[in-house]
Amino acid sequence: MNVLVLGGTGGIGLAIVQQLLLIKPHTNIHATFFHHQPQYQHSQLHWHQCDITLENHIKALAKQLPQLDVVINAVGMLHTTEHQPEKSIQQFDTNFFQTNIQTNTLPSLLIAKHFMAALKTSSRSYFVTISAKVGSIEDNKLGGWISYRSSKAALNMAIKTISIEWRTKLPHCCVIAFHPGTTASALSKPFQRNIASHKLFTPTYTAQCLLSLLARLTPQETGQFLSYDGNTLPW
Repeated sequence: MNVLVLGGTGGIGLAIVQQLLLIKPHTNIHATFFHHQPQYQHSQLHWHQCDITLENHIKALAKQLPQLDVVINAVGMLHTTEHQPEKSIQQFDTNFFQTNIQTNTLPSLLIAKHFMAALKTSSRSYFVTISAKVGSIEDNKLGGWISYRSSKAALNMAIKTISIEWRTKLPHCCVIAFHPGTTASALSKPFQRNIASHKLFTPTYTAQCLLSLLARLTPQETGQFLSYDGNTLPW
């Protein structure tokens, strides 16, 4: 099996890589990093430097990987050194909004565009993007975080639309958006103090939840927004 994990140095991304190597030791895993190649090494693991917000980087990587069974995009952002998620529309900043879209929405579209051919070679393939429950329009009861919510809602629409197109073009591919819950990572660190300990998951647990889902999902179940616990979330 050939797997690509984009964002392999992040909390969830690295945990997915490690869990795959543990439960499927013969899997051929490719993972991306942004700046510095990680020290974590394995004979079945191949690192690729890639800025997944740039189409030429994605296109070049796709040329190196012509056959894949699983593609997982684990890249995302919630805050920057200059900006935290907005509590009010009065805090809306154009550049911060565009950064959210560029990081949380755009990459999955580019990945789907350029890795469609690689996934088509597999008899059963999976295209997965880490999303977030706060991207659900129907579930939005609290407001706030408008840039992040909007970028994840746009991502969810992209994933749903891709899944519809691929039902005919890639009928053996299962396309899903995955909500990981609140995972102890750099993304959630500023907000962890408000989370009950039993609802703050380790990256390992989150990775296990995702891989368990993929182990049972079939192409007939494509086009879903799924939570870490297996429940279907409203778009």
